[in-house]
Amino acid sequence: MPDLNVATHILVVDDSPETLTMLTDALSMEGMNVEVATSGRQAFGLVENNIPDLVLMDAMMPGIDGFETCRVLKSEKGCEDVPVIFMTGFQESEHVVRALASGGVDFVAKPVILDQLFARIRVHLANARRARSARKALDSTGRRIVACDPAGVILWVTPQAGELMRRAGLRCDEAARLPWEITDALLSADGLETAESRGVIRFSRGGVDIDFRLLDAAENGERLIRLVDASRGSDEEQLAQAFGLTLREAEVLLWITHGKSNKEIAEILQMSPRTVNKHLEQIFVKLAVENRTAAATMSVRILWRD
Repeated sequence: MPDLNVATHILVVDDSPETLTMLTDALSMEGMNVEVATSGRQAFGLVENNIPDLVLMDAMMPGIDGFETCRVLKSEKGCEDVPVIFMTGFQESEHVVRALASGGVDFVAKPVILDQLFARIRVHLANARRARSARKALDSTGRRIVACDPAGVILWVTPQAGELMRRAGLRCDEAARLPWEITDALLSADGLETAESRGVIRFSRGGVDIDFRLLDAAENGERLIRLVDASRGSDEEQLAQAFGLTLREAEVLLWITHGKSNKEIAEILQMSPRTVNKHLEQIFVKLAVENRTAAATMSVRILWRD
């Protein structure tokens, strides 16, 4: 769990001067950079120039309240990955529900207990950084992933997934919806039960065939769906077919191609480093190579062919 440090940028949105002063002093003493906004509109202007790492949001403000401010920040201002912790003197369940529904990740009651607030900030900063790191890895490794909510509303897509969807005439911008047949098959109660068995639905349009595969249904409501160009198969399937590998060996080879160490591959694939080494030995034999660089070179020739 990360320490609070000078690299952390916190935006505090509250119409109370006393609360702003208290939080600014306390957060600054912990080594964080703090910006303050006294209204939702002011917050919109601040994030145009500098996206914060985390937002502390007063729920009840005159004009645009905290719930609407959070919704706009998430949907229109590039803060979709930024955790928002709500603060309010009200503790009714209605406010908790509204906070979470608008995109908040947590809820603290006023008067704020600083030790508890700092603990929550650490947890949510760590979660956000892991999520951004994972998304960056997906982007850089060419994975075709779509994240959506349970209703099929798109939260984000990797560039490669967006390109494949556009080829099939599908919208891939945030707030667009996946086709109803995909939502019904993969995101309904019945569809979620197929996640562990890797339920797949084929979508065809304009001569493009895409397999949509549900990967994960997180507790926060986010669904991860992997897209596969059915005319070529997944990267792992292409490598397995080209070199006579098992799918597990192909997964190891794929991550070697993306420059991951054995330890990193073990963490990604949830296996022991010793098992990775055994798979690597078999890969070298089947590809008739002696080292990782040679194996990665052969893999690239398959994956990057036209």
